[in-house]
Amino acid sequence: MRPAEQPLRQERRPAGAAEEGVEPVPSPQRVLAKARTENFPVALRLLPAAQRRHLLSIYAFARMVDDLGDESSGDRLTRLDTVSRELDRIYIGRAPAAPLYRNLAGTIRACGLPREPFERLVEANRRDQSVRRYRTFDDLLGYCTLSADPVGRLVLGVFGVTTPQREWLSDRICSALQVLEHCQDVAEDARAGRIYLPGEDLERFGVTEAALLAGQASRELRALVGYEVQRAVALLDEGMPLVGTLSGAARAAVAGYVAGGRATAVALADAGFDVWAGSPRPARARLAAEWAQLLFTGGAR
Repeated sequence: MRPAEQPLRQERRPAGAAEEGVEPVPSPQRVLAKARTENFPVALRLLPAAQRRHLLSIYAFARMVDDLGDESSGDRLTRLDTVSRELDRIYIGRAPAAPLYRNLAGTIRACGLPREPFERLVEANRRDQSVRRYRTFDDLLGYCTLSADPVGRLVLGVFGVTTPQREWLSDRICSALQVLEHCQDVAEDARAGRIYLPGEDLERFGVTEAALLAGQASRELRALVGYEVQRAVALLDEGMPLVGTLSGAARAAVAGYVAGGRATAVALADAGFDVWAGSPRPARARLAAEWAQLLFTGGAR
């Protein structure tokens, strides 16, 4: 077992189990399994053990919050309020009960991370309980400021490289990654009653909401998905100069995220933007090639 994974292995209960007064948290096995399915490397194995551990603790929190907002039974808003109370405990210096929160508390202390990005992730899932459509692309990007951008800012904090300019560039990258994920998951989201493709774009391309559940991708739907992928790639292009401002482990990690986005866009294009035939995923060889190029060029266009 790699040293960076040791803290996650403190969790001994089965997946979904809970300690008294604490929301259910994912098992370490589930966290690591989920991380391996992401479009980008969550925590590269070549990173220093401490930084890899911190990235995984942040990912575990974000994954848990998403699962509570998307999959938990009962009153999801109440469950999300419990997450905020656990953040209260961490930030007033009280020891959390669940290992996932204890790992997160250690990361917050070691890296001096602010509370706001974590609370924004919780707020994104609160919004998911009532907002299931976005009228414009700008509206969707407003959602990304809650659901995606905070993660990038926390990553910058882990490496101690936060500046206002880097935060802006990171936000572009994270929003792009979120839009690409929405493009991959059009069918899955529609079955769950959520549509992240902007309403005005659906109308522009002549795609009805019923068409998203038709069981096959029409020419119009493929064109629409291709359009949104192009928008996401434009956001990536705006943000990827961030790589060139970094060095060492931070440069390697951020290059991995950007490379994952670029490889995902290629996978969607190679599939003809047919998001009903499956959820197109980036090929490892393509991701590795994009990563190596970004390390070399620093994201220069």
